[in-house]
Amino acid sequence: MYYLYTMKAYNKIIKISSDKRFGRPCIRNTRIAVFDILGWLGSGMSFEEIINDYPELSREDIKASLMFAADRERKLQTI
Repeated sequence: MYYLYTMKAYNKIIKISSDKRFGRPCIRNTRIAVFDILGWLGSGMSFEEIINDYPELSREDIKASLMFAADRERKLQTI
């Protein structure tokens, strides 16, 4: 049940707006895209390193990005 709750909780954090980053999913009122966060994590940065570089982000924002990507992947698998 926790998994289902967290999957939908990212909707409060991840926003898509056509006037920000060409409509890419971003963290709330920032121009930091989910793509950016995934790239930083993939390159080996830790949550703490990302937050130190971008103090406007929180651990919850980074987790929301991961959940958003996981949900998008799950939807692609069902098509």
